[in-house]
Amino acid sequence: MDIKGKKVLVFGSGISGVAASQLLLKEGAEVLLYDGNEKLDACEIRKTIYKGISEQTKADSSVEVILGVLPESVMDTLSLTVMSPGVPTDLPVVNQMRSKRIPIWGEIELAYVYGKGDVLAITGTNGKTTTTALLGEIMKGYRDHTYVVGNIGNPYTSVALTMPEDSVTIAEMSSFQLETVHTFAPKVSAVLNITPDHLNRHHTMEEYIKAKENIAKNQTSEDTCVLNYEDEITRRIGKNIAANVLYFSSQRKLERGIYLEDGDIIYNVKEPVKVCNVKELKLLGTHNYENVMAAVAMAAAYGVPMDCIRKSICAFQGVEHRIEFVAEKNGVAYYNDSKGTNPDAAIRGIQAMNRPTLLIGGGYDKGSSYGEWIEAFDGKVKKLVLIGETREKIAAEAREHGLDDIAFADTFEEAVRICVEYAESGDAVLLSPACASWGMFKNYEERGDKFKELVNRL
Repeated sequence: MDIKGKKVLVFGSGISGVAASQLLLKEGAEVLLYDGNEKLDACEIRKTIYKGISEQTKADSSVEVILGVLPESVMDTLSLTVMSPGVPTDLPVVNQMRSKRIPIWGEIELAYVYGKGDVLAITGTNGKTTTTALLGEIMKGYRDHTYVVGNIGNPYTSVALTMPEDSVTIAEMSSFQLETVHTFAPKVSAVLNITPDHLNRHHTMEEYIKAKENIAKNQTSEDTCVLNYEDEITRRIGKNIAANVLYFSSQRKLERGIYLEDGDIIYNVKEPVKVCNVKELKLLGTHNYENVMAAVAMAAAYGVPMDCIRKSICAFQGVEHRIEFVAEKNGVAYYNDSKGTNPDAAIRGIQAMNRPTLLIGGGYDKGSSYGEWIEAFDGKVKKLVLIGETREKIAAEAREHGLDDIAFADTFEEAVRICVEYAESGDAVLLSPACASWGMFKNYEERGDKFKELVNRL
């Protein structure tokens, strides 16, 4: 689509919306940024957009900001709408634009259309960030022009126009981002796992799965999709896509794919090749070995030599906020797993603990059930400290499972204080909330940073 001189609406004023607006301005579009929150400051939004473009582009462009209600007369002037991932796609105003046959793209689709080079894309309920960061490190050791973008915190649109033809982009894709792709077609994709999450947004598990599946919908037999053999849903996806499928498994030997056998990671496509032993890795836990296998399979499918892959994975130290050791104070080990924003991710956090644990949980309610998470405590949790709007719901489920040592905290600081008071030498304190941070914090990073700040002050 040639957007020069055409009016394009960007829906959402967050980091993705700003980056999309900047790309559109550089390509000569007339940008209208819309946000339903009428309390925002339109002048500040405009200033933020203009910070990222040249003086010449500023002189040649215009940005209109509309807050609150979007007039129907404005819709009639639009050639394209670009959705930020945080904005639900079933809002009445979005459906109204669809009825007017206005094309609706996501920020990812916009970046893909204007970017260059190859794309390697990763999705899944859990493990996306670790796998994306690890694959990014592998590719940086192989290709000069490597970009790591997407849900990991760096908008794809912010770098799309700078990419040379020989670049490779490693993209972490959320279900929100994948809802609005049309032509997006990675050379190699991966779906790590699928468990219930974001049902407040997608409403049904079927819609959530459909969004995840979109990562492979435009791939051909010349492309590769890496899937988890031990996940029933991803195994089913493998039967319904055109891409060449490579499975990974932490539970069994595969005739073709990558698997874990007696602590060795084996890549078996033409013949079995030992990648490394898990003792050589700096990452802990079976879930992380699965993330490593996915990254290795993606890199190998793209043609990266195994020596280059091996060097990168053995040097990789993990990502912030994911079972991150913070400090040991008075014999108590403190771990930041703020990225455990759903029960399945939090299960992995508690499973990694090897000490009696005081666990901080709770937060924003995404419509999850917490029974399986509580079952995974397996006697490790000596005290459960709950915060946020889900605390009553989680407490009720915990009591049903026989866990009665529960404390409620009205503030995050109080939750940490309770843990410090009751922790004994040899214990662990784990922040692994099984819930989103919204309501108390802007995001899980801010929550994790606050936890680390409080711990380091002890």
